[in-house]
Amino acid sequence: MRGHPRRTITTAALFATSTLLSGCSGLEAGSSDAELTVSTTTAVIADLVEQVGGDRVDVTSIVPHHGDPHSYEPSPGDAARVTGADIVFSNGLLLEEPGIMKMVHTNARKSAPKIEIAEKLEEYGGTVMKLEEDLGLDVLWLGWAVEGEVAGDGSQVRTTATELEGPGELRVYLTDTLGKPKVYIDSADGLDDADSFTLPPEAHTHVNWAFSEPGTYRLTVGGQTETLDGKTAETGSGTFTFTVGDDTEAPDGTRALDGGHADVALNAETGQVYVRADDDKSGEPARLPADDVVLDVPDRAKAAVPKEAPYSFLGAAGDDVWVLPQAVIGKHVHGDMDPHAWADVANAGAYVRRIEAELIKADPEGKATYEKNAAAYLKTLGALDEEVARKLATVPEHNRKLITTHDAFGYLAKAYGMEIAGFVVPVPNQEPSAAEVEELGVTIREKKVPSVFLEPNLATRADVLRRVAEDEGVGICTIYGDSFDDEVDDYVSMMRHNASELAKCLGEDAR
Repeated sequence: MRGHPRRTITTAALFATSTLLSGCSGLEAGSSDAELTVSTTTAVIADLVEQVGGDRVDVTSIVPHHGDPHSYEPSPGDAARVTGADIVFSNGLLLEEPGIMKMVHTNARKSAPKIEIAEKLEEYGGTVMKLEEDLGLDVLWLGWAVEGEVAGDGSQVRTTATELEGPGELRVYLTDTLGKPKVYIDSADGLDDADSFTLPPEAHTHVNWAFSEPGTYRLTVGGQTETLDGKTAETGSGTFTFTVGDDTEAPDGTRALDGGHADVALNAETGQVYVRADDDKSGEPARLPADDVVLDVPDRAKAAVPKEAPYSFLGAAGDDVWVLPQAVIGKHVHGDMDPHAWADVANAGAYVRRIEAELIKADPEGKATYEKNAAAYLKTLGALDEEVARKLATVPEHNRKLITTHDAFGYLAKAYGMEIAGFVVPVPNQEPSAAEVEELGVTIREKKVPSVFLEPNLATRADVLRRVAEDEGVGICTIYGDSFDDEVDDYVSMMRHNASELAKCLGEDAR
């Protein structure tokens, strides 16, 4: 029923839960002041490092509580703290906003180890799984991707729009978690080097594509690699074709993509430019030559320019604009693997074992302290794992469905026998279509979902999910994913809250 064979609940484990989780987990304090200055990218990782390091480590997190690692922009103060770090821990798997990792590689001392924990999680007893993305949009969900290896830590690939042919203007922009748009490409004032953005290798991001008039557009892009020492190298170019509006026909001999998930893609290693789209049969990505594909933007993608001033670059408020939406809130650069591995408590144990090993390498004299602290905290996590499993086992099987504001709970679902019914995060500051609202309502009704879940740091941007939930008469509850807040500020508390909230909001009497 729980879908996880290793989780068996014993009387001893249940008895241990109350004692092991009632305190801090028995950290052994070092006999002197901190021996290591540690910088981490997220508060979740900072907490795990503190549990293992005790008084021998001085830990700071780049992304603060309430922050979003997918979109946080580091400050000069963050850079200064990284400069003084003896070791830097990040999650990896492209969880962090690329600017964070570039700042780390630029400012951290060369001698300071830079550990991306989840990149080798399986070596420490953890599991990593593919990221599943399926929003069921009624238009094409089109992102931007970079594939191919690029030499050098922290290297980036810049993609630049060099030419646009078409009846109107094209704007490519991204809306952050606060609803503010950042424009990457705007043809209205001509195209130059500023009409570009960078991605790390093997990554993709979600963006909005906005066209001002119906008709056929041809967008030419070029790529170049950029290393931290300022060296650049050109790497490929190509042209993508868009048909905007229902009356615009695709050129003969081309395949029209009008739904599902796809990316315009540049391979920095081979110089090829293509459309990467999910194959309907296999589910694996297919790479389609740009000349053979047309990206369709139908009339059902037509919207009105928002009235908010930050969106005036799209035209006058109320004007028609055809938009393929980014579909997720905030800057969300990632690869093929799901980076949110800590949502399975067993994986948190793998994080701890990796942190323990790296702290011992950096500070061999602290080996006994790190081993004792790690052992104590691993017992705490073992009891926590049992507690989470026990609480979620009380959820009736027909209620084990999650609708959230963020695709961050796949590991939790797999580990504890839940199902991801959907994550619903339409484009901020733009009213969703009637079809999108109805589809969400249908999903809630068909799945008989008793409650939906909002992350505290994204709750203010989840008006649509809240409104539809209220219309459908289902509960609105909280769940923590990437971030802490003033009420929940450590990993154990976060997972206990999530388990209790899920059990309460999805229980037999929840609806």
